[in-house]
Amino acid sequence: MTNKSFFKKALVQLGVIAVILINLIPLIIALSTSLRDPKNNSNPLNLFQEISFASYKAAFTRMHFFDALWNSVVLTAISVIFVVFFAAMASYPMARLNTKLSKFLYLFFLSGLVIPAQMVLIPVVQMINSLGIPINHYTPILMFITCSLPFSTFLYTGFIKSGIPVEVEEAAHIDGAGVLQRFWLIVFPLLVPVTVSVVITQGVWIWNDYFFNMIFISRAEHSPLPLAMLGFLGDQQNPTQWNVLFAACFLCALPLLAAFTFLQKYFVGGMTVGAVKG
Repeated sequence: MTNKSFFKKALVQLGVIAVILINLIPLIIALSTSLRDPKNNSNPLNLFQEISFASYKAAFTRMHFFDALWNSVVLTAISVIFVVFFAAMASYPMARLNTKLSKFLYLFFLSGLVIPAQMVLIPVVQMINSLGIPINHYTPILMFITCSLPFSTFLYTGFIKSGIPVEVEEAAHIDGAGVLQRFWLIVFPLLVPVTVSVVITQGVWIWNDYFFNMIFISRAEHSPLPLAMLGFLGDQQNPTQWNVLFAACFLCALPLLAAFTFLQKYFVGGMTVGAVKG
């Protein structure tokens, strides 16, 4: 290895390390602050000067953690299940049929990535009211499914085109299996990597979203974790207890970290095959 290539490689590695440190510093400061007593308002840059779980206990109690966790799990699970089924079924014909209609539908779904959902929120609410759909704590599920379909169909379509050869379906087709049988019995079981990618990418933003929940959910007992965290934000009379707020943030992140730990081995494969080659 020449000195020039060695210097270039070392420079790249130093750049990567710098980027990692820049991203880790705020997390380290937040973790240090969360491990303080709620009444400890000293300089947050004095890292880990105190190790106390009092802020976690206060956050756990005040946000009714288990109730908010259950609400988040219900909203996220129902939304992700419908997204997986709808996106996979919509992507299958778009990936297999080489027609103008399938190409138009593919571009139609992709166009949803360009338009932010917040821009069309008022027309959507008016449409929900005109259709007589009740607005309650399950209404955000409709928005989550709608906003997740464009990116999910993009991943599924690319994965089916490049990752699942048509030959695997030919034997079943010769035996008389219909389209639905071929999809559910042969194709869908092979979509595990991209399905995990969809579950992680869409599940994370659904779990963390508070915009749609804030619009449609009005009762405290129906609040998911992001809305429950808003209760820790103070005002002029009651300043924000940052120690407790950061503790609540880490409590909300723990379920996602646990899920990602079990699913990460599928995540990279599904993202690369579905998004790069598709």
